[in-house]
Amino acid sequence: MKKSWSLLWLVILAGCAPRHDTGLQEGIWRGALQRADGIEIPFNFEVKDSLGKPVVEIINGAGRMRVDSIRQQGDTLHIHMPFFDSDFEALLQKDGSLKGRWIKHYPDSDRVLGFAATPHTGYRLVESPGKAQQDVSGRWAATFTSLDRKDTLQAVGEFHQDAGQVTGTFLTVSGDYRYLAGVMDGDTLKLSTFDGSHVYLFRALATGDSLLSEGMFYAGFSGVTRWEARRDSTAHLPDAFSLTTFRPGQEKLAFSFPDLQGNPVSLADDRFRDKAVIVQIMGSWCPNCMDETQFMSDWYRRNRSRGVEVIGLCYERSTDYDQAVSQVLTFKRRFDVQYPLLITGVTPSDPHLLEKTLPQLQHFVGFPTTIFIDREGHIARIHAGFSGPGTGAHYQAYIREFNHIVDQLVGD
Repeated sequence: MKKSWSLLWLVILAGCAPRHDTGLQEGIWRGALQRADGIEIPFNFEVKDSLGKPVVEIINGAGRMRVDSIRQQGDTLHIHMPFFDSDFEALLQKDGSLKGRWIKHYPDSDRVLGFAATPHTGYRLVESPGKAQQDVSGRWAATFTSLDRKDTLQAVGEFHQDAGQVTGTFLTVSGDYRYLAGVMDGDTLKLSTFDGSHVYLFRALATGDSLLSEGMFYAGFSGVTRWEARRDSTAHLPDAFSLTTFRPGQEKLAFSFPDLQGNPVSLADDRFRDKAVIVQIMGSWCPNCMDETQFMSDWYRRNRSRGVEVIGLCYERSTDYDQAVSQVLTFKRRFDVQYPLLITGVTPSDPHLLEKTLPQLQHFVGFPTTIFIDREGHIARIHAGFSGPGTGAHYQAYIREFNHIVDQLVGD
């Protein structure tokens, strides 16, 4: 009898134990994407159990992205990223590692990077980094220069260093580079990130306490840019409310675009009459738009009763309505967006974007851009870019300014 009860408990316990049909080992992994030029862009992720199924969390400093669309076909794992339309296809090796490829889907083609990942591996860029010779904590005035030296971009770098571990980001007029993580390896700063869209690796030599020189920035499938930075506690970008403006005498927006059900929506609709309206210029392909939408969706649920509405104008990479809707629906569901998202039918790369959709505006900087409209339908403020949670104090400062503007518009 005692033996029978023991066998019964073993059966019960076995039935309750988590099952990973995929063979993915739980814990921290080191993944790496391999470019054709030999550059490796590493990142970390954690495999966890969720009700008997594996989930993956992509790790970039304090940022984590949950990935739960994982399936196995034979000995091949298929992992679909939650945003930006990309997938991993990888073979599970005998030693538990993964080898395969990362595929980024575009409207007219796919692009591919090699992929490999090793379980139970906590380091990111350097397994045994040299002792940090400099501390790069603080603010830096950075300049990015194309290899042909024809194009430059000014940015502000903000880093935090704990022993040799470094986290931080770069801020630009169109938004930030989100969460970066890496190390000071002797006298060399190394940072990387991967989120399904950003595939970035930064390297630079710390020359003394106040100069980062000989910097190289590797982006995506083949991008290469030089950069350098000087320590500057006063480094700042132009006022984000001063960049994009409305044309003289055209302080009212007028547009009509279909929503995700094909119904035309315009600011003249009863829903928006006598209300403050926030218009997002965005796209489901845009990581900074994702950060803004995550904030905006939650904010709208808590504030919609105050006489304020939000509209998202989506500029997708395909002009095909059905294909654009498919991309935006994934975005909408992920953030439980309850305000209308409209399909403009214009791609973000269209040089005549404003003329075709919002001819009242001028000096468009990039995605996202946020337009605040008062109860009378006039443009009150326009904010270019979005500093997301990876920017720390800048993110909190923007939220305070955002709420202050809305308070004024609704009369609180």
